[in-house]
Amino acid sequence: RQAFSMLARLVSNSSPQVIHPPRPPKVTEFALKEIMSSGGAEDDIPQGERKTVTDFCYLLDKSKQLFNGLRDLPQYGQKQWQSYFGRTFDVYTKLWKFQQQHRQVLDNRYGLKRWQIGEIASKIGQLYYHYYLRTSETSYLNEAFSFYSAIRQRSYYSQVNKEDRPELVVKKLRYYARFIVVCLLLNKMDVVKDLVKELSDEIEDYTHRFNTEDQVEWNLVLQEVAAFIEADPVMVLNDDNTIVITSNRLAETGAPLLEQGMIVGQLSLADALIIGNCNNQVKFSELTVDMFRMLQALEREPMNLASQMNKPGMQESADKPTRRENPHKYLLYKPTFSQLYTFLAASFKELPANSVLLIYLSATGVFPTGRSDSEGPYDFGGVLTNSNRDIINGDAIHKRNQSHKEILTVLHCCCFPSLHPGDLYPFTRKPLFIIVDSSNSVAYKNFTNLFGQPLVCLLSPTAYPKALQACAEAYGKSVKNIFEKSTVILPSY
Repeated sequence: RQAFSMLARLVSNSSPQVIHPPRPPKVTEFALKEIMSSGGAEDDIPQGERKTVTDFCYLLDKSKQLFNGLRDLPQYGQKQWQSYFGRTFDVYTKLWKFQQQHRQVLDNRYGLKRWQIGEIASKIGQLYYHYYLRTSETSYLNEAFSFYSAIRQRSYYSQVNKEDRPELVVKKLRYYARFIVVCLLLNKMDVVKDLVKELSDEIEDYTHRFNTEDQVEWNLVLQEVAAFIEADPVMVLNDDNTIVITSNRLAETGAPLLEQGMIVGQLSLADALIIGNCNNQVKFSELTVDMFRMLQALEREPMNLASQMNKPGMQESADKPTRRENPHKYLLYKPTFSQLYTFLAASFKELPANSVLLIYLSATGVFPTGRSDSEGPYDFGGVLTNSNRDIINGDAIHKRNQSHKEILTVLHCCCFPSLHPGDLYPFTRKPLFIIVDSSNSVAYKNFTNLFGQPLVCLLSPTAYPKALQACAEAYGKSVKNIFEKSTVILPSY
Protein backbone atom coordinates (compact mmCIF):
# COMPACT_ATOMS: atom_id res chain seq x y z
CA ARG A 1 0.00 0.00 0.00
CA GLN A 2 2.92 2.33 0.68
CA ALA A 3 4.04 1.94 -2.92
CA PHE A 4 0.55 2.80 -4.17
CA SER A 5 0.30 5.97 -2.05
CA MET A 6 3.78 7.07 -3.12
CA LEU A 7 2.96 6.53 -6.78
CA ALA A 8 -0.09 8.78 -6.45
CA ARG A 9 2.15 11.72 -5.53
CA LEU A 10 4.64 11.31 -8.35
CA VAL A 11 2.75 13.39 -10.90
CA SER A 12 3.91 16.56 -9.17
CA ASN A 13 7.05 15.16 -7.55
CA SER A 14 10.20 16.60 -9.07
CA SER A 15 12.66 16.24 -6.19
CA PRO A 16 15.81 14.24 -7.01
CA GLN A 17 15.83 10.63 -5.86
CA VAL A 18 18.49 8.00 -6.37
CA ILE A 19 17.43 4.99 -8.45
CA HIS A 20 19.58 1.99 -9.28
CA PRO A 21 17.72 -0.03 -11.92
CA PRO A 22 18.83 -3.62 -12.66
CA ARG A 23 21.41 -4.11 -15.39
CA PRO A 24 19.57 -4.24 -18.74
CA PRO A 25 19.91 -7.23 -21.07
CA LYS A 26 21.89 -7.13 -24.32
CA VAL A 27 18.76 -6.77 -26.45
CA THR A 28 18.30 -3.28 -25.04
CA GLU A 29 21.82 -2.34 -26.14
CA PHE A 30 20.87 -3.32 -29.69
CA ALA A 31 17.69 -1.23 -29.47
CA LEU A 32 19.78 1.65 -28.13
CA LYS A 33 21.94 1.73 -31.28
CA GLU A 34 18.81 1.98 -33.43
CA ILE A 35 17.29 4.73 -31.29
CA MET A 36 20.42 6.85 -31.13
CA SER A 37 21.67 6.26 -34.66
CA SER A 38 20.04 9.46 -35.91
CA GLY A 39 21.59 11.58 -33.18
CA GLY A 40 25.15 11.40 -34.49
CA ALA A 41 28.04 8.97 -34.27
CA GLU A 42 27.68 6.45 -31.52
CA ASP A 43 31.16 7.19 -30.17
CA ASP A 44 30.22 10.87 -29.65
CA ILE A 45 27.56 10.01 -27.04
CA PRO A 46 28.80 10.38 -23.44
CA GLN A 47 28.75 7.15 -21.47
CA GLY A 48 26.49 8.60 -18.79
CA GLU A 49 23.84 9.64 -21.30
CA ARG A 50 24.12 6.27 -23.03
CA LYS A 51 23.44 4.54 -19.73
CA THR A 52 20.47 6.83 -19.03
CA VAL A 53 18.80 5.90 -22.33
CA THR A 54 19.67 2.23 -21.85
CA ASP A 55 18.15 2.16 -18.37
CA PHE A 56 15.03 3.97 -19.61
CA CYS A 57 14.59 1.46 -22.46
CA TYR A 58 14.87 -1.39 -20.00
CA LEU A 59 12.29 0.06 -17.62
CA LEU A 60 9.96 0.86 -20.51
CA ASP A 61 10.21 -2.68 -21.93
CA LYS A 62 9.80 -4.24 -18.50
CA SER A 63 6.74 -2.13 -17.73
CA LYS A 64 5.10 -3.14 -21.03
CA GLN A 65 5.78 -6.83 -20.37
CA LEU A 66 4.28 -6.68 -16.89
CA PHE A 67 1.29 -4.63 -18.02
CA ASN A 68 0.50 -7.03 -20.87
CA GLY A 69 0.84 -9.92 -18.43
CA LEU A 70 -2.09 -8.57 -16.41
CA ARG A 71 -4.40 -10.00 -19.07
CA ASP A 72 -3.23 -13.51 -18.24
CA LEU A 73 -4.06 -13.23 -14.54
CA PRO A 74 -7.19 -15.09 -13.39
CA GLN A 75 -10.18 -12.78 -13.09
CA TYR A 76 -11.48 -14.62 -10.05
CA GLY A 77 -9.79 -15.32 -6.73
CA GLN A 78 -8.29 -12.66 -4.48
CA LYS A 79 -4.74 -13.89 -3.83
CA GLN A 80 -3.15 -15.02 -7.08
CA TRP A 81 -2.85 -11.56 -8.61
CA GLN A 82 -1.63 -9.38 -5.73
CA SER A 83 2.12 -10.04 -6.00
CA TYR A 84 2.04 -9.49 -9.78
CA PHE A 85 0.22 -6.17 -9.37
CA GLY A 86 2.79 -5.15 -6.77
CA ARG A 87 5.70 -5.79 -9.17
CA THR A 88 3.92 -3.88 -11.93
CA PHE A 89 3.30 -0.87 -9.69
CA ASP A 90 6.94 -0.94 -8.57
CA VAL A 91 8.29 -0.84 -12.14
CA TYR A 92 5.94 1.97 -13.18
CA THR A 93 6.97 3.92 -10.07
CA LYS A 94 10.63 3.68 -11.14
CA LEU A 95 9.79 4.49 -14.75
CA TRP A 96 7.79 7.60 -13.87
CA LYS A 97 10.46 8.97 -11.53
CA PHE A 98 13.21 8.12 -14.00
CA GLN A 99 11.68 10.08 -16.88
CA GLN A 100 11.12 13.03 -14.52
CA GLN A 101 14.73 13.10 -13.39
CA HIS A 102 16.31 12.59 -16.82
CA ARG A 103 13.87 14.43 -19.06
CA GLN A 104 16.46 16.58 -20.83
CA VAL A 105 18.74 13.66 -21.74
CA LEU A 106 15.76 11.57 -22.87
CA ASP A 107 14.48 14.47 -24.99
CA ASN A 108 17.82 14.97 -26.70
CA ARG A 109 19.11 11.41 -27.05
CA TYR A 110 16.01 9.23 -27.00
CA GLY A 111 13.60 11.65 -28.63
CA LEU A 112 11.03 11.30 -25.85
CA LYS A 113 7.73 12.84 -26.87
CA ARG A 114 4.92 14.14 -24.71
CA TRP A 115 2.44 11.54 -25.90
CA GLN A 116 4.86 8.84 -24.67
CA ILE A 117 4.83 10.42 -21.22
CA GLY A 118 1.04 10.50 -21.47
CA GLU A 119 1.02 6.79 -22.29
CA ILE A 120 2.98 6.02 -19.11
CA ALA A 121 0.59 8.12 -17.02
CA SER A 122 -2.39 6.49 -18.75
CA LYS A 123 -1.07 3.02 -17.92
CA ILE A 124 -0.69 4.03 -14.26
CA GLY A 125 -4.27 5.30 -14.29
CA GLN A 126 -5.40 1.97 -15.71
CA LEU A 127 -3.49 0.13 -12.99
CA TYR A 128 -5.29 2.08 -10.28
CA TYR A 129 -8.66 1.51 -11.95
CA HIS A 130 -8.13 -2.23 -12.25
CA TYR A 131 -6.86 -2.33 -8.69
CA TYR A 132 -10.16 -0.75 -7.67
CA LEU A 133 -12.04 -3.44 -9.61
CA ARG A 134 -10.01 -6.13 -7.87
CA THR A 135 -10.27 -4.75 -4.33
CA SER A 136 -13.45 -2.61 -4.38
CA GLU A 137 -11.55 0.14 -2.54
CA THR A 138 -12.95 3.36 -3.97
CA SER A 139 -9.90 5.38 -2.89
CA TYR A 140 -8.05 3.99 -5.89
CA LEU A 141 -10.63 5.59 -8.18
CA ASN A 142 -9.39 8.96 -6.96
CA GLU A 143 -5.83 7.99 -7.82
CA ALA A 144 -6.86 6.91 -11.32
CA PHE A 145 -8.67 10.23 -11.72
CA SER A 146 -5.54 12.13 -10.63
CA PHE A 147 -3.39 10.60 -13.35
CA TYR A 148 -6.04 10.88 -16.07
CA SER A 149 -6.69 14.49 -15.08
CA ALA A 150 -2.95 15.30 -15.18
CA ILE A 151 -2.76 13.98 -18.75
CA ARG A 152 -5.54 16.33 -19.79
CA GLN A 153 -4.25 19.36 -17.87
CA ARG A 154 -0.71 18.97 -19.21
CA SER A 155 -1.89 18.23 -22.76
CA TYR A 156 0.31 15.17 -23.13
CA TYR A 157 -1.67 14.04 -26.18
CA SER A 158 -1.96 17.48 -27.79
CA GLN A 159 0.65 16.81 -30.50
CA VAL A 160 -0.78 13.42 -31.52
CA ASN A 161 -3.12 14.94 -34.11
CA LYS A 162 -0.17 16.51 -35.94
CA GLU A 163 1.37 13.12 -36.65
CA ASP A 164 0.16 11.01 -39.53
CA ARG A 165 -0.30 7.92 -37.37
CA PRO A 166 -3.91 6.83 -36.76
CA GLU A 167 -2.87 4.31 -34.10
CA LEU A 168 -1.67 7.20 -31.90
CA VAL A 169 -5.02 8.96 -32.24
CA VAL A 170 -6.77 5.72 -31.22
CA LYS A 171 -4.65 5.70 -28.05
CA LYS A 172 -5.93 9.19 -27.33
CA LEU A 173 -9.56 8.19 -27.93
CA ARG A 174 -9.21 5.18 -25.66
CA TYR A 175 -7.77 7.40 -22.96
CA TYR A 176 -10.87 9.59 -23.17
CA ALA A 177 -13.18 6.56 -22.92
CA ARG A 178 -11.35 5.25 -19.83
CA PHE A 179 -11.36 8.69 -18.21
CA ILE A 180 -15.12 8.96 -18.75
CA VAL A 181 -15.72 5.61 -17.00
CA VAL A 182 -13.72 6.74 -13.95
CA CYS A 183 -15.57 10.07 -13.83
CA LEU A 184 -18.93 8.30 -14.05
CA LEU A 185 -18.00 6.08 -11.11
CA LEU A 186 -16.98 9.17 -9.14
CA ASN A 187 -20.16 11.05 -10.17
CA LYS A 188 -18.10 13.89 -11.65
CA MET A 189 -20.76 14.72 -14.20
CA ASP A 190 -19.44 18.17 -15.10
CA VAL A 191 -16.14 16.61 -16.12
CA VAL A 192 -17.97 13.84 -17.99
CA LYS A 193 -19.84 16.37 -20.12
CA ASP A 194 -16.63 18.21 -20.97
CA LEU A 195 -14.88 14.95 -21.84
CA VAL A 196 -17.75 13.80 -24.04
CA LYS A 197 -17.62 17.05 -25.99
CA GLU A 198 -13.85 16.77 -26.41
CA LEU A 199 -14.13 13.12 -27.41
CA SER A 200 -16.78 13.99 -29.99
CA ASP A 201 -14.47 16.59 -31.54
CA GLU A 202 -11.55 14.17 -31.53
CA ILE A 203 -13.62 11.44 -33.21
CA GLU A 204 -14.83 13.84 -35.89
CA ASP A 205 -11.26 14.95 -36.63
CA TYR A 206 -9.99 11.35 -36.58
CA THR A 207 -12.58 10.01 -39.00
CA HIS A 208 -12.21 13.02 -41.31
CA ARG A 209 -8.42 12.76 -41.54
CA PHE A 210 -8.01 9.00 -41.84
CA ASN A 211 -11.38 7.83 -43.26
CA THR A 212 -11.22 4.77 -41.01
CA GLU A 213 -13.65 1.86 -40.78
CA ASP A 214 -14.14 2.20 -37.02
CA GLN A 215 -16.10 5.45 -37.28
CA VAL A 216 -19.38 3.70 -36.48
CA GLU A 217 -17.89 2.06 -33.41
CA TRP A 218 -16.61 5.33 -31.97
CA ASN A 219 -19.91 7.08 -32.66
CA LEU A 220 -21.60 4.22 -30.80
CA VAL A 221 -19.37 5.00 -27.80
CA LEU A 222 -20.70 8.57 -27.81
CA GLN A 223 -24.29 7.36 -28.06
CA GLU A 224 -23.81 4.92 -25.19
CA VAL A 225 -22.40 7.47 -22.77
CA ALA A 226 -25.09 10.03 -23.69
CA ALA A 227 -27.82 7.45 -23.06
CA PHE A 228 -26.15 6.40 -19.82
CA ILE A 229 -26.10 9.94 -18.46
CA GLU A 230 -29.74 10.46 -19.41
CA ALA A 231 -30.84 7.16 -17.86
CA ASP A 232 -29.12 7.75 -14.53
CA PRO A 233 -29.22 11.46 -13.72
CA VAL A 234 -27.20 12.31 -10.60
CA MET A 235 -28.00 16.03 -10.59
CA VAL A 236 -31.31 17.14 -9.09
CA LEU A 237 -32.76 20.45 -7.94
CA ASN A 238 -33.57 20.87 -4.26
CA ASP A 239 -36.16 23.20 -2.78
CA ASP A 240 -34.19 26.39 -3.52
CA ASN A 241 -33.46 25.30 -7.12
CA THR A 242 -29.76 24.64 -6.51
CA ILE A 243 -28.13 21.63 -8.14
CA VAL A 244 -27.34 18.72 -5.84
CA ILE A 245 -25.16 15.76 -6.84
CA THR A 246 -26.74 12.55 -5.62
CA SER A 247 -24.97 9.25 -5.07
CA ASN A 248 -26.00 5.72 -4.17
CA ARG A 249 -22.80 5.25 -2.17
CA LEU A 250 -22.83 5.08 1.60
CA ALA A 251 -21.49 8.24 3.19
CA GLU A 252 -19.44 8.08 6.37
CA THR A 253 -22.32 9.50 8.40
CA GLY A 254 -25.11 8.23 6.17
CA ALA A 255 -25.65 4.70 7.48
CA PRO A 256 -29.37 4.01 7.97
CA LEU A 257 -30.44 3.95 11.59
CA LEU A 258 -31.71 0.70 13.02
CA GLU A 259 -35.29 0.62 14.17
CA GLN A 260 -35.90 0.39 17.88
CA GLY A 261 -35.53 -3.16 19.11
CA MET A 262 -33.46 -4.35 16.14
CA ILE A 263 -30.30 -6.26 17.05
CA VAL A 264 -27.18 -6.14 14.90
CA GLY A 265 -26.17 -9.63 13.87
CA GLN A 266 -22.69 -11.04 13.53
CA LEU A 267 -22.88 -11.56 9.77
CA SER A 268 -21.27 -9.09 7.39
CA LEU A 269 -21.41 -8.75 3.61
CA ALA A 270 -18.03 -9.88 2.24
CA ASP A 271 -18.51 -10.79 -1.44
CA ALA A 272 -20.95 -9.83 -4.18
CA LEU A 273 -21.60 -10.92 -7.75
CA ILE A 274 -23.30 -8.21 -9.81
CA ILE A 275 -24.63 -9.73 -13.01
CA GLY A 276 -26.16 -7.80 -15.90
CA ASN A 277 -27.75 -9.63 -18.83
CA CYS A 278 -30.81 -7.65 -19.90
CA ASN A 279 -31.58 -7.21 -23.57
CA ASN A 280 -31.60 -3.66 -24.98
CA GLN A 281 -30.47 -2.06 -21.74
CA VAL A 282 -28.60 1.22 -21.46
CA LYS A 283 -24.91 0.63 -20.84
CA PHE A 284 -21.47 2.15 -21.27
CA SER A 285 -18.55 -0.15 -21.96
CA GLU A 286 -19.54 -3.31 -20.05
CA LEU A 287 -21.38 -1.52 -17.26
CA THR A 288 -25.17 -1.40 -17.40
CA VAL A 289 -27.17 1.19 -15.49
CA ASP A 290 -28.49 -1.32 -12.95
CA MET A 291 -25.01 -2.80 -12.38
CA PHE A 292 -23.73 0.76 -11.90
CA ARG A 293 -26.37 1.54 -9.27
CA MET A 294 -25.85 -1.67 -7.35
CA LEU A 295 -22.05 -1.53 -7.27
CA GLN A 296 -22.24 1.98 -5.82
CA ALA A 297 -24.73 0.82 -3.18
CA LEU A 298 -22.06 -1.62 -1.97
CA GLU A 299 -19.36 1.06 -1.60
CA ARG A 300 -18.48 3.88 0.72
CA GLU A 301 -17.66 7.30 -0.65
CA PRO A 302 -14.03 7.36 -1.86
CA MET A 303 -11.31 9.15 0.06
CA ASN A 304 -8.00 10.53 -1.16
CA LEU A 305 -5.51 7.73 -0.58
CA ALA A 306 -2.41 9.93 -0.42
CA SER A 307 -3.96 12.37 2.05
CA GLN A 308 -5.15 9.54 4.26
CA MET A 309 -1.70 7.97 4.32
CA ASN A 310 -0.14 11.34 5.21
CA LYS A 311 -2.33 12.20 8.18
CA PRO A 312 -0.34 13.30 11.23
CA GLY A 313 0.49 10.34 13.40
CA MET A 314 -0.41 7.83 10.70
CA GLN A 315 2.02 4.93 10.76
CA GLU A 316 2.33 3.03 7.48
CA SER A 317 2.85 -0.36 9.06
CA ALA A 318 0.70 -0.20 12.16
CA ASP A 319 -2.29 1.98 11.30
CA LYS A 320 -3.22 0.89 7.80
CA PRO A 321 -6.63 -0.81 7.57
CA THR A 322 -6.60 -4.43 8.62
CA ARG A 323 -9.65 -5.31 6.53
CA ARG A 324 -11.36 -4.08 3.41
CA GLU A 325 -13.95 -1.34 3.98
CA ASN A 326 -16.12 -2.40 1.04
CA PRO A 327 -17.25 -5.92 0.14
CA HIS A 328 -15.39 -7.50 -2.73
CA LYS A 329 -17.31 -7.45 -6.02
CA TYR A 330 -17.31 -9.22 -9.35
CA LEU A 331 -18.95 -7.35 -12.24
CA LEU A 332 -20.17 -9.81 -14.86
CA TYR A 333 -21.66 -8.42 -18.05
CA LYS A 334 -23.54 -11.04 -20.07
CA PRO A 335 -21.59 -14.02 -18.70
CA THR A 336 -22.07 -17.55 -19.97
CA PHE A 337 -23.41 -20.09 -17.52
CA SER A 338 -19.92 -21.60 -17.13
CA GLN A 339 -18.35 -18.20 -16.41
CA LEU A 340 -21.04 -17.31 -13.90
CA TYR A 341 -20.66 -20.63 -12.11
CA THR A 342 -16.87 -20.31 -12.01
CA PHE A 343 -17.03 -16.91 -10.32
CA LEU A 344 -19.72 -18.15 -7.95
CA ALA A 345 -17.56 -21.09 -6.92
CA ALA A 346 -14.53 -18.83 -6.38
CA SER A 347 -16.54 -16.43 -4.17
CA PHE A 348 -18.07 -19.33 -2.27
CA LYS A 349 -14.66 -20.90 -1.64
CA GLU A 350 -13.04 -17.71 -0.34
CA LEU A 351 -16.01 -16.45 1.69
CA PRO A 352 -14.76 -15.76 5.24
CA ALA A 353 -16.49 -17.10 8.32
CA ASN A 354 -19.56 -15.19 9.51
CA SER A 355 -19.90 -13.57 6.09
CA VAL A 356 -22.63 -13.30 3.47
CA LEU A 357 -22.43 -13.71 -0.31
CA LEU A 358 -24.67 -11.36 -2.33
CA ILE A 359 -25.88 -12.37 -5.80
CA TYR A 360 -27.54 -9.62 -7.84
CA LEU A 361 -29.21 -10.94 -10.99
CA SER A 362 -30.41 -8.33 -13.46
CA ALA A 363 -31.37 -10.39 -16.47
CA THR A 364 -34.09 -11.05 -18.99
CA GLY A 365 -36.52 -13.74 -17.88
CA VAL A 366 -36.48 -17.17 -19.49
CA PHE A 367 -39.81 -18.98 -19.21
CA PRO A 368 -40.77 -22.67 -19.28
CA THR A 369 -42.11 -24.03 -22.57
CA GLY A 370 -45.30 -25.31 -21.02
CA ARG A 371 -47.06 -26.18 -17.81
CA SER A 372 -45.56 -28.84 -15.60
CA ASP A 373 -47.25 -31.08 -13.05
CA SER A 374 -44.30 -30.75 -10.69
CA GLU A 375 -43.08 -27.62 -8.94
CA GLY A 376 -39.36 -28.24 -8.77
CA PRO A 377 -36.50 -25.73 -8.92
CA TYR A 378 -36.19 -26.21 -12.70
CA ASP A 379 -39.87 -26.11 -13.65
CA PHE A 380 -40.47 -22.34 -13.61
CA GLY A 381 -37.65 -21.17 -15.86
CA GLY A 382 -34.98 -18.73 -14.73
CA VAL A 383 -32.96 -15.78 -16.01
CA LEU A 384 -30.94 -15.46 -19.19
CA THR A 385 -27.24 -16.26 -19.44
CA ASN A 386 -25.10 -15.78 -22.51
CA SER A 387 -24.26 -18.37 -25.13
CA ASN A 388 -20.79 -19.63 -25.97
CA ARG A 389 -21.63 -18.97 -29.60
CA ASP A 390 -22.37 -15.34 -28.73
CA ILE A 391 -25.71 -15.41 -30.54
CA ILE A 392 -27.84 -14.38 -27.59
CA ASN A 393 -27.76 -10.61 -27.56
CA GLY A 394 -30.22 -7.81 -27.80
CA ASP A 395 -29.47 -6.96 -31.42
CA ALA A 396 -29.85 -10.49 -32.75
CA ILE A 397 -33.09 -11.05 -30.90
CA HIS A 398 -34.43 -7.65 -31.92
CA LYS A 399 -33.96 -8.48 -35.57
CA ARG A 400 -36.27 -11.46 -35.18
CA ASN A 401 -38.79 -9.69 -32.98
CA GLN A 402 -40.12 -6.19 -33.34
CA SER A 403 -41.14 -5.43 -29.77
CA HIS A 404 -39.91 -6.00 -26.23
CA LYS A 405 -42.97 -8.12 -25.47
CA GLU A 406 -42.22 -10.38 -28.40
CA ILE A 407 -38.65 -10.72 -27.17
CA LEU A 408 -39.82 -11.94 -23.80
CA THR A 409 -42.24 -14.47 -25.21
CA VAL A 410 -39.61 -16.26 -27.31
CA LEU A 411 -37.16 -16.79 -24.46
CA HIS A 412 -37.89 -20.38 -23.46
CA CYS A 413 -35.71 -22.73 -21.46
CA CYS A 414 -35.36 -25.20 -24.32
CA CYS A 415 -33.86 -22.56 -26.64
CA PHE A 416 -31.85 -20.26 -24.40
CA PRO A 417 -29.22 -20.94 -21.71
CA SER A 418 -30.47 -19.83 -18.33
CA LEU A 419 -29.77 -19.84 -14.62
CA HIS A 420 -32.46 -21.70 -12.68
CA PRO A 421 -33.15 -21.44 -8.95
CA GLY A 422 -31.89 -25.00 -8.52
CA ASP A 423 -28.50 -23.98 -9.92
CA LEU A 424 -27.96 -21.83 -6.81
CA TYR A 425 -28.92 -24.49 -4.28
CA PRO A 426 -25.33 -25.74 -3.72
CA PHE A 427 -24.30 -22.26 -2.58
CA THR A 428 -26.93 -22.12 0.18
CA ARG A 429 -24.47 -24.04 2.35
CA LYS A 430 -23.29 -20.58 3.38
CA PRO A 431 -25.27 -17.40 4.15
CA LEU A 432 -26.73 -16.06 0.91
CA PHE A 433 -28.50 -12.85 -0.13
CA ILE A 434 -30.14 -13.05 -3.58
CA ILE A 435 -31.68 -10.13 -5.48
CA VAL A 436 -33.49 -11.09 -8.69
CA ASP A 437 -34.38 -8.16 -10.95
CA SER A 438 -36.09 -9.85 -13.87
CA SER A 439 -39.32 -10.29 -15.76
CA ASN A 440 -39.32 -13.90 -14.47
CA SER A 441 -38.33 -13.19 -10.88
CA VAL A 442 -41.30 -15.31 -9.72
CA ALA A 443 -39.28 -18.40 -10.71
CA TYR A 444 -37.29 -17.82 -7.51
CA LYS A 445 -40.38 -17.34 -5.35
CA ASN A 446 -40.23 -20.76 -3.72
CA PHE A 447 -36.48 -20.83 -3.23
CA THR A 448 -35.75 -23.73 -0.87
CA ASN A 449 -33.36 -23.41 2.06
CA LEU A 450 -31.85 -26.89 2.13
CA PHE A 451 -29.04 -26.40 4.64
CA GLY A 452 -30.51 -24.13 7.31
CA GLN A 453 -28.11 -21.23 6.65
CA PRO A 454 -29.38 -17.62 6.59
CA LEU A 455 -31.06 -16.96 3.26
CA VAL A 456 -32.75 -13.84 1.86
CA CYS A 457 -34.31 -13.79 -1.61
CA LEU A 458 -35.57 -10.39 -2.79
CA LEU A 459 -37.62 -10.44 -6.00
CA SER A 460 -38.64 -7.63 -8.30
CA PRO A 461 -42.38 -7.22 -9.01
CA THR A 462 -43.72 -8.14 -12.44
CA ALA A 463 -46.51 -5.54 -12.32
CA TYR A 464 -47.05 -2.14 -10.76
CA PRO A 465 -48.39 -2.05 -7.22
CA LYS A 466 -51.67 -0.15 -7.27
CA ALA A 467 -50.29 2.53 -4.94
CA LEU A 468 -47.51 3.32 -7.44
CA GLN A 469 -49.48 3.04 -10.66
CA ALA A 470 -50.42 6.72 -10.99
CA CYS A 471 -46.98 7.92 -9.86
CA ALA A 472 -45.17 5.64 -12.29
CA GLU A 473 -47.32 6.76 -15.20
CA ALA A 474 -46.81 10.42 -14.32
CA TYR A 475 -43.01 10.14 -14.23
CA GLY A 476 -42.57 7.45 -16.86
CA LYS A 477 -40.91 5.02 -14.45
CA SER A 478 -40.80 1.32 -15.22
CA VAL A 479 -41.35 -1.44 -12.68
CA LYS A 480 -37.67 -2.32 -13.00
CA ASN A 481 -36.56 1.26 -12.33
CA ILE A 482 -38.73 1.60 -9.23
CA PHE A 483 -37.43 -1.70 -7.88
CA GLU A 484 -33.80 -0.68 -8.42
CA LYS A 485 -34.25 2.65 -6.66
CA SER A 486 -35.86 0.84 -3.73
CA THR A 487 -33.18 -1.83 -3.30
CA VAL A 488 -29.92 0.10 -3.59
CA ILE A 489 -30.06 1.11 0.10
CA LEU A 490 -30.59 -2.43 1.41
CA PRO A 491 -26.90 -3.48 1.52
CA SER A 492 -26.26 -0.56 3.91
CA TYR A 493 -28.06 -2.29 6.76
